[in-house]
Amino acid sequence: MKHEDKNVKGEKAMINEKYVRFDWAMKRMLRDKANFDVLEGLMTVLFEQEVKIVELLESEANQEAEDDKYNRVDLKAKDSRGEIILVEIQLNRDIDYLKRIVYGVAKTITDHMSLGKTYKNVKKVYSVSIVYFNFGEGKDYLYHGQTQLKGVFKGDTLQIRPGTSDLVKIPQPKDVFPEYYFIRVNEFNELARTPLGEWLEYLKSGHIKDDTTVPGLQAAREKLQYIRMSPEERLAYEHHLDSVRSMNGVINTALLEGMEKGMEEGIEKGRAEGRAEGREERSAEIARSLKKMGLPTADIAAATGLTVEDIAVL
Repeated sequence: MKHEDKNVKGEKAMINEKYVRFDWAMKRMLRDKANFDVLEGLMTVLFEQEVKIVELLESEANQEAEDDKYNRVDLKAKDSRGEIILVEIQLNRDIDYLKRIVYGVAKTITDHMSLGKTYKNVKKVYSVSIVYFNFGEGKDYLYHGQTQLKGVFKGDTLQIRPGTSDLVKIPQPKDVFPEYYFIRVNEFNELARTPLGEWLEYLKSGHIKDDTTVPGLQAAREKLQYIRMSPEERLAYEHHLDSVRSMNGVINTALLEGMEKGMEEGIEKGRAEGRAEGREERSAEIARSLKKMGLPTADIAAATGLTVEDIAVL
């Protein structure tokens, strides 16, 4: 009986250490204002400056399509500076992924420009992509980029002349153009020694250090525990995990079938080429024998199918 009690305690301890996947948390739990601090922490670590989210904004992609809802999830938020942050998790390959990211940013900018307003109301947009598939070639797990206006011949960066008074503030390109962050989760293979490293460890393996002091992860340890969910939430979460596994299985099966088909076609092509080479070699042997017997070259060519030029070099 004591042995059974110990097993039950062990199972409970293991469940207590289980945190829900971040894609599920972003789909459901992080949309609650009480949980904004989790996402604020990740953005603070990523942007290297404090981020305060004041509200979530409705996004076209939030309205899930049946064939896409397990593959990606996105969230659109506005921070205390009035800037907009787009966060998207992509689980599997999408051939048009970059185009969709650009479209999402462009649509966000236009969505927040009311008719009749001047261009000074254009919002700065940060696009954060958390990808779990083999996205591009590179050695790093974090990439960050923004449009810069570089001199073609002089190599300098264009600086816009600032306003002459506090009433006229002319923004610089860095204050206007969108910024893009790409987090390649599967490429993170380091020890979690930095705040970003600890976040990547959670995104990849679901592990959060007991003594973490990293912004957002402290809140995640408390709020994203599996055991804290209601039975209904757990059922929905397990269904989500099963669907993700099933989707991955379908994709992997398709890839394997494609590889097998390619191998079969390659083997058959090799066999055909081998048979052709064998026939050519056999024809050459026959031609050599007939040539030694003194038969005319034209007759040898007719008998073997070789050209007069081929027979001449035998």
